[in-house]
Amino acid sequence: MHEINIKPQWIIRRPGGPALPLRVIDLLVKVHEFGSLSSACKVSGTSYRHAWELLREAEQLFGDALIVMQRGKGSRLTALGEKLVWADRRVGARLSPLLDSLASELGAEIEKVISPVPELLRIHASHGFSIQTLHNFLGAAGIPNELKYQGSLEAVVALHNGECDVAGFHVPLGEFEAPVLAHYHPWLTLRSQKIINIVTRRQGLMVARGNPKEIYQVKDLVRSDVHFINRQADSGTRLLLDLQLRKEGIEPARIKGYEQCEYTHAAVAAFVASGMADAGYGVETPARQFKLDFIPGQTERYCLMCHEKTLASPSMQKMLAILRSDDYNAAVNQLPGYHTNEAGTVMELDQTFSALQGAAKRQKKRSRPSPGGAV
Repeated sequence: MHEINIKPQWIIRRPGGPALPLRVIDLLVKVHEFGSLSSACKVSGTSYRHAWELLREAEQLFGDALIVMQRGKGSRLTALGEKLVWADRRVGARLSPLLDSLASELGAEIEKVISPVPELLRIHASHGFSIQTLHNFLGAAGIPNELKYQGSLEAVVALHNGECDVAGFHVPLGEFEAPVLAHYHPWLTLRSQKIINIVTRRQGLMVARGNPKEIYQVKDLVRSDVHFINRQADSGTRLLLDLQLRKEGIEPARIKGYEQCEYTHAAVAAFVASGMADAGYGVETPARQFKLDFIPGQTERYCLMCHEKTLASPSMQKMLAILRSDDYNAAVNQLPGYHTNEAGTVMELDQTFSALQGAAKRQKKRSRPSPGGAV
């Protein structure tokens, strides 16, 4: 299968004027990361002289400095330079999963033309770093697949409706397992659907480094000095947060920023890291990537679900082999907050989720023939 990459790119200019050179943003990002212009030049392969020419051109566009030289301390970005860096990171965090999903769909369409009868593994999944890693491994192994990122509930519904072969979704461990499964219940079929284990991961509060607002639990989100950034309404993470708020007796309207949403964990982390919010809720990996503090909350299981009849297909068997491989497990286990959990093991729904055990027994009882009835 051919690999397609779509990268986000943004352009800034005064009306009718020249655009900010694209390499300026790259330079600023690397200065922010490495702490000096000379190091940024080495990494990006740009001469020091040309870098200064680019920066002067950019400063003419804005009428303000982007970088300040500090004797003996390297380089420091100005407030404007910092804002451009965080704008770039927010663009990537918000759009990259969407563009990755689109690239996968386009690749699948092209593959259908090249190979008239391809065995295409259709995956609809809540965005997460373990599923992103799996997609990379499938591509490297040449396994034709189409990955579409969507909310957990949407993925489960898509599997139920036959729109995909595999659905990726997440369910918290412990007290919130039952209400989350009740949310999915109309689209679960205990007899025919199977769970494929992948990972457990941690969700929690993302806050600025050093936690200056001293935000330690969801109850702190109602304070007047705290601004929150949320996930979209159909996401599993939003559902988990709402359940915690309900437990604490907190009305969502009391939280400043509750209705302001981002569509990925990374976008939430970027929003907090840019100083536009004091806290967000999501998985640990992007919090660490954006150098935020992370307050652990709920541990949850991220798993795949499929119909039993599709397990024997060659593409499914290849995917299971990847999930069970040492290389895949090593790649996922290095992600902060992620731990593979018998990855690639296939289980019954009621084996995986204790909250479904009663439902399985009731279903089995209803399926038994009545005494004296036909056998």
